[in-house]
Amino acid sequence: MYHIERAIFDIRRGLPVVINTGEQRLLVQALEGSVSVSSLTRLAGSRPSLVLTRHRLEAMGMSLKADAACLPLTEHISERELHHLAVSDEASKTSPSLLSGLKPAGVGERGAVALMRRALLIPAALCAEVSAASADHIAQQLSKGELLEVNARDAEKCLAGAPGMLKRVSEARIPLEDAPESRFVLFREPDGLREHVAVVIGDLDAIPGAVPLRMHSACLTGDLFGSLRCDCGEQLRNAVADIQAMGGGVLLYLAQEGRGIGLANKLRAYTLQDGGLDTVDADQVLGFGEDERKYAVAVDMLNALEVDKVQLLTNNPLKMAALREGGIEVVSRQALYGSVTDQNHRYLSAKASRAGHFLDEVLEGRGR
Repeated sequence: MYHIERAIFDIRRGLPVVINTGEQRLLVQALEGSVSVSSLTRLAGSRPSLVLTRHRLEAMGMSLKADAACLPLTEHISERELHHLAVSDEASKTSPSLLSGLKPAGVGERGAVALMRRALLIPAALCAEVSAASADHIAQQLSKGELLEVNARDAEKCLAGAPGMLKRVSEARIPLEDAPESRFVLFREPDGLREHVAVVIGDLDAIPGAVPLRMHSACLTGDLFGSLRCDCGEQLRNAVADIQAMGGGVLLYLAQEGRGIGLANKLRAYTLQDGGLDTVDADQVLGFGEDERKYAVAVDMLNALEVDKVQLLTNNPLKMAALREGGIEVVSRQALYGSVTDQNHRYLSAKASRAGHFLDEVLEGRGR
C-alpha cells in the first residue's frame, strides 16, 4: 500500500514512476502537467504510447471492449495534438492517422490509468517500455530512490481503495442549525488523500429499527457557494432537516467531488457543458464513466458506527445497490429533492434519463 500511496503523490507532482508487470517495466507519467514526450523517450529508451480510457475513445466515436487502449505516438506529434487526443470536445475531428496502431491496454497500462484516476488527474497516461539499453540506468535510479517502482496488479486495484482499512481519526459535537444534537466523526483513507465525515444526528442507540441515512457526495460549488448548476446544497440541508425530523440518523459526507472525478475535472466538465454537452457526455469526453464513485468507504463508515440497517434518503439506485452488496440492509428509500431551476434542469434531466435517478416527480413539478 505504501508504494501505491507514494506513486500517487509522485504522479501528482508530475514525476514518472515505474510499473512492473513481471515481464516488462513501464515508465509511466501523467499526461496532465507532464514533461515532453521526448524527455520520457530519452529516459525510457523507447517511444511512449498514450493510454486512453474506453470512455474517452467512445467519445471519439470508437468502440472498444477493453477498459483502455494504447496509442503509439508518432515522432512529430505536438503538445496541441496530444491535448486534442486526451480532452478535446471536438473528438470526432481527430485525424484518423493519429489513431492508427491503437491496441488494447495491458495490465501495466491499465494500472497507469488507474493511478491517474486515483490521483484525480485526467485519466490519460504516457507509458514507455524501459529498453534494454536504459535498464541499468533505471535500475540505478530505483536503487537510489530517485524513481519508485510499483506492481502492475497493485496499481490496477488502487481505485478500490483499501476496504476495511479506513481509520476513525477524531470526532466532536457540532450543533447544526437544523439539528442541534449532532456529532461529526472524521474518517481517513489509508493513502491519506481523502477524508470523509459521518454526521451523527441524535442518539443512534435510541432509534428503533432502521437508521435514517443520507450518503452525500461533497460538492464545493453547491454545498458551500450555493451554485445554481446543481441541487446539491439544497439536498444537503434538506437531508439534515429530514433526518432530524425522523428522530435522528446519519449523514455521510463523502469526499467524492464531481461524482468521483475531483474538483479540477468537474470544472473542466462544466466548461464542456457550457459548450452544449450534458453532464454524462462531458465526463465521457474527459475519459470518465457516468459515475466514478465507490461506496465501500460508506460501508466501512457504517460498520464503524455499528449501523447495519438503514432507511436511505436518495434518488440514486446505485447507492441502494452498493449498500446491499456491502451487507447493509436497506429497508426503505425516501426521495430527497432540491429545487428545479433554469440553471439545473438540464443536469437533473440527464441524471434521470441517462443515469436512472428517481427524479420524475420533481422534474414534473410534484416534488418538494
